Amino acid sequence: MSNEHKKRVTGIGGIFMKSNDPEYMRNWYNKHLGFNATQYGATFEWLKTDKPDEKGMTVWNPFKNTTDYFMPSEKEFMINLRVEDLEWLLAELKKEGIEQIGEMQVYEYGKFAHIIDPEGTKIELWEAVDDVL
Repeated sequence: MSNEHKKRVTGIGGIFMKSNDPEYMRNWYNKHLGFNATQYGATFEWLKTDKPDEKGMTVWNPFKNTTDYFMPSEKEFMINLRVEDLEWLLAELKKEGIEQIGEMQVYEYGKFAHIIDPEGTKIELWEAVDDVL
């Protein structure tokens, strides 16, 4: 696929927010909204429109208010966006003057990197490996 036609963001990978009591919040969402949240949050599966035989997922999870994972953002939430090719996208963003926060991290379930939007929201970019989750 040529670089001009690569998708940058392919969907929302997750919504994460700070909470005074993450366990209580997970239980509340489980009871009242039908989530199936564990200590790692709730996962919502969906089928990819361009590859309907493949599943994707979106995660929801409250973090303890004292987390420093959202830093350097001061916001109470962080957004995780799914991307098609993280290394390519980071190179494009760098050309556009967007600074990467920290180093890219690689796990068996995907690659992650972070940027900050103009209003200070931390954006987690995730090139997912859905078949390991």
